[in-house]
Amino acid sequence: MTATDDVFEGERNRLFGLAYRLLGSAADAEDTVQEAFLRWHAADRSAIETHGTWLTKVVTNLCLNHLTSARVRRERTGPWLPEPLLTEHGALGPLESAEQRESVSLALLMLLERLTPAERAVFVLREAFGYAYENIAAIVTTSEANCRQLHSRARRRIGDGRTRFDAPDEQARRLAERFLTAARSGDLAALEDLLAADVTAWMDAGPSARRMLHGREEVRRLAVVALARFASSTMVTEVNAAPALLFVRAEALLGVTVFEIDGGRIHGVRTVIDPRKLAVISRRLPLTGEVEPGTQGASRARTRRPEDSAAGVDG
Repeated sequence: MTATDDVFEGERNRLFGLAYRLLGSAADAEDTVQEAFLRWHAADRSAIETHGTWLTKVVTNLCLNHLTSARVRRERTGPWLPEPLLTEHGALGPLESAEQRESVSLALLMLLERLTPAERAVFVLREAFGYAYENIAAIVTTSEANCRQLHSRARRRIGDGRTRFDAPDEQARRLAERFLTAARSGDLAALEDLLAADVTAWMDAGPSARRMLHGREEVRRLAVVALARFASSTMVTEVNAAPALLFVRAEALLGVTVFEIDGGRIHGVRTVIDPRKLAVISRRLPLTGEVEPGTQGASRARTRRPEDSAAGVDG
């Protein structure tokens, strides 16, 4: 690996985290980072004053171009959900503060769909990465005053739907485990006790199969049916900085459910079973085999190569 490659690899996870927040798609974020890598190699690096800033600008502008495409606007309709990602091992950058954890939550990523591409870029750079308005202006090629206006407008546009769910990690994980136990046993009374009265569930199985349910009765019945249908084994882990269930059969990932928890109750349940949206998280699962999503909600497991294990996980 050359010194040039070393510089880029040192920035890779941060760039992936930026692209993922801007796009809501892990696969598109990987493609964006790879395109940035190609541009980095083709650039005259002697003319680049600050490597990190230059790469941030390239990735941001690639994401802006992607977000303005007609295809993306057409696909993201109905109760669309972002691609889920494991967050226990730092692939999305530091998540120590409540603000950093919220910046990768499925709830906030869904709210960001309300914004224009420019508003989204300014909001993410400011809120998730702490850039000063002066630096954001240079990255998105606009004035500092306009950046302030875009940020203010973005906060107003997502403000009415923004709720921070901030249960302590251990409490949230225990609640997810109790949910799993109750759903497996079909204990509807126990499930009802775990769910907030206004709980909402989203299910994304693809563009033509997206649903949204409201209230304890509908959500608890969905939970029992889903556990019976999709999993012979279930892992409790952290996805998008929240407690989550991974539905697994024969080392194949069939679906992911992410919980929003506050006040000892589950307020939101977001489930992704679209195989296309499970591709990246499947490759990063700590299973014996590396999982490849298949068709019709199924997957195939293949043996992890020694070089894969040696390489580790990156963006």
